[in-house]
Amino acid sequence: MSETLHTERLAADPAGIRRAAELLKAGKLVAFGTETVYGLGALASSDTAVARIFAAKGRPRFNPLISHLADAESAFAQADLQGRIKDIAYALADKFWPGPLTMVLPRSPNATVSDLAAAGLDTLALRVPRGKTALALLREVGAPIAAPSANISGTVSPSDASHVLRSLDGRIDAILDSGPCSVGVESTVLDLTRDTPVLLRPGGVTLEDLRDLCGPIHHPDDFTEVLPASPGRLASHYAPSLPVRLDAYEVEPDEALLAFGPALPNAGLTWNLSETGDLEEAAARLFAGLRFLDSEGTKRGMTRIAAQTIPRHGLGLAIRDRLRRAAEPRPPSALPG
Repeated sequence: MSETLHTERLAADPAGIRRAAELLKAGKLVAFGTETVYGLGALASSDTAVARIFAAKGRPRFNPLISHLADAESAFAQADLQGRIKDIAYALADKFWPGPLTMVLPRSPNATVSDLAAAGLDTLALRVPRGKTALALLREVGAPIAAPSANISGTVSPSDASHVLRSLDGRIDAILDSGPCSVGVESTVLDLTRDTPVLLRPGGVTLEDLRDLCGPIHHPDDFTEVLPASPGRLASHYAPSLPVRLDAYEVEPDEALLAFGPALPNAGLTWNLSETGDLEEAAARLFAGLRFLDSEGTKRGMTRIAAQTIPRHGLGLAIRDRLRRAAEPRPPSALPG
């Protein structure tokens, strides 16, 4: 992030919780404690707010973010639950929510979580955290809050407010200090979108406890297939149907253009990520732009999406990573299904 912010220190009392909620609803970044680790919260429905998470963390890829909600009813309203998935999800929620379990579920057509928070996937990672302060904050906001760990990417996850400040002071708007986290390791992430549930990340809920409710579960020790819902594992990460050409310096009339800064001439269709070259704005508009160019370009008979060059610094690295994945050819075995 280019600007230095004044990071407010908020106490975990009613006034502090109200102030944290006001900031979140205004699109600001607020770190808050859960039972696992401190999360870096932003309004999950806002691409712009979510883009600020990636900028503050220096996150190199647009991996899916966990959305936190105040109760199971609110969480499941974001998902498309049917049949066996619904039965397992409700059983897990009854047993482990609020708590350190994240469920990856099919995304509802009416979900309010943004494309950027979902990394363009048709699934969502949802959790109801444990902890009086976290739940009070989520109830006060009344909307999903995307919250990865509140630290610079690649560093140790924070289990205390002082850890957050050492990493992100001046890069976020506020921290709601609820004291040390009781668990101190991230939540368990379980993907329920496949025929057999898949453990994507071990954490505060054990594999044994999950198997008691779910039956057989795949986990990294006993499977090798590609996992589309797991961050960073898929080379071609939900590419558009139109082929993507990177680092375009000219564009043909039958190509749709994903522009950055001054747009190239001659394109049959253009979506500009940021006319002013602002990387945060570009990140916030990336997934919407790819979807628009793919849908409208196909209708107009476009043959390809040409993407102008994105800078190799800051959020530009994450944008370039996503575009590189979108440009990869996809064998049938790697397609989501």
